[in-house]
Amino acid sequence: MNVCIIGTGYVGLVTAACFSEMGNHVRCVDKSERIVETLRVGRIHIFEPGLEELVLRNTAEGRLKFTTSLEEGLSFDGDGAELAFVCVGTPSGVDGVCDLCFVDAVASEIGRIVSRPLIVVNKSTVPVGTADRVRAILDRELAARNASVDVDVVSNPEFLKEGDAVKDFMKPDRVIVGSENSKSAETLKALYAPFARSREKLIIMSVRSAEMTKYAANCILATKISFINEVANVCERVGANVSEVRLGIGSDHRIGYDFIYPGVGYGGSCFPKDVRAFLATAREAGYEATLIDAVDQVNNRQKQILAEKVIKHFELIGGVAGKTLAVWGLAFKANTDDIREAPALTIIDELTVRGMRVRAFDPVARERARTELSGNALVELVSGQYEALDGADALAVVTDWNQFRNPDFAGMARKLAGRVIFDGRNLYQPELLARFGLKHYGIGR
Repeated sequence: MNVCIIGTGYVGLVTAACFSEMGNHVRCVDKSERIVETLRVGRIHIFEPGLEELVLRNTAEGRLKFTTSLEEGLSFDGDGAELAFVCVGTPSGVDGVCDLCFVDAVASEIGRIVSRPLIVVNKSTVPVGTADRVRAILDRELAARNASVDVDVVSNPEFLKEGDAVKDFMKPDRVIVGSENSKSAETLKALYAPFARSREKLIIMSVRSAEMTKYAANCILATKISFINEVANVCERVGANVSEVRLGIGSDHRIGYDFIYPGVGYGGSCFPKDVRAFLATAREAGYEATLIDAVDQVNNRQKQILAEKVIKHFELIGGVAGKTLAVWGLAFKANTDDIREAPALTIIDELTVRGMRVRAFDPVARERARTELSGNALVELVSGQYEALDGADALAVVTDWNQFRNPDFAGMARKLAGRVIFDGRNLYQPELLARFGLKHYGIGR
């Protein structure tokens, strides 16, 4: 098929690369000339394992092309695109309401130039009712130029995990298509058929149900994270061990082990934004979603937990001012360079405002973090994992990168002036660290 992808962020670029890998002809559109020129030579502007190889191969073989022109992206040298996937950003606005300005702009531009039958696919995470909104914009633009073109709008929300997005796309748990048009649904079914060879994974539902499914899915995953963090905080106060509690509850197949790892809270571009957008949607419908509101509040509080432990530890020895904290991990999770709403940034802000110096390392996210932290004179970003420890009064482990899981504890003990580790991901066993003379603070233990 001829497929146009509008937007080259995580969702758009992964979608484009994976569709082209299956033999489709894909045109990817982005307004940034710099990004397009980078992609044309097979390099990517985001960190996502396995993605660069797909982009390089399919670009070289001519199935994947990049342009700044939406008209070119839809034309395919005269043949015309059959589908146009809208994969642009939908940032949070006031009170968590999604800002749909980029979606609206794309819909308007498509309406001004489309000349062949087209299925417009909303893949951006958008509020319920956005497909109707896009359809109205398209109708308005077509009417303005007195054009009669068969254009349908469907919803196809993404369920990709940053750091594992290629695998998620290639082997999806399910593919959700919201459409009241059987012909459009069959076209999407054919497009996704190579990704669902072992069993039928395509679920067709109403457009509004598909839009709601995306928010509901992320909200329940966020709820599991906030729930186990609440349990962890109670465990600390009553002498229980959350790691043991997790094993006890996760063995129940109705609960499972996924997303019940206690830690420093969730971040990134999806969960925080989608939880707030769900709340905004509920409020607009005249309903207070108390449980989801609590999920958001618990997460905001959890981001402070590790900083509070650091502050409390140093209270008896002169406070944190003038002390140095080594930080391992700046990305909101491992296997990504995404620092949006990353817990590490909250922890650093909480401690540096009290005069503590921070020396931080991340294997991938350092350059993105440099821009975010450039105005903070108390923060130093270093290129080596163990370099961050030199003379530091303590170490905080914030992101669960694999290289942090089994480090050189003896070497760490020699480098740390204060032999203290604040383990925000419960990567280490306190008994093991004690053998090296290292004091351990975990979450819920």
